[in-house]
Amino acid sequence: MQVTARIDYAVRALLELADAGPDLVTRDELSAAQDIAPRYLESILGQLRQAGLVVGQRGSSGGYSLGRDAGEITVADVSRAVDGPLALVQGQRPETVEYEGTSAHVAELWVGLRAAIRSVLEQVTIADLLVGRLPDRVRRLVDDPDAWQPR
Repeated sequence: MQVTARIDYAVRALLELADAGPDLVTRDELSAAQDIAPRYLESILGQLRQAGLVVGQRGSSGGYSLGRDAGEITVADVSRAVDGPLALVQGQRPETVEYEGTSAHVAELWVGLRAAIRSVLEQVTIADLLVGRLPDRVRRLVDDPDAWQPR
């Protein structure tokens, strides 16, 4: 999995909306707050709206708000909404990839990788990020100094 700009921007936009509570926030306000190009952000907001993660209201007093409680929106939900499945191998879901010969067990590795990604992204919610409170299992991973080493 690669954390794309779309995922990063979507999470940041949702954090702004969560912080605003029930108040509507315009695309331009979100764009300015997070330094995201307005047209690009509009595309992301459209995908989040289709997934039910945000709701939009048109008009002069319009804007966006969360479609669900911030504690119910996981980072996995966000990733799937803007980028599709959490892990793909050559454009396919890992459980559908078949290898032969010495590579016969490689698909198991890719399925395990997807499970590891899920185990983090499905535990962390927008509410967790907003207050800086990661679940204990994720916090332990982050607190490991080796996690910060670029390899």
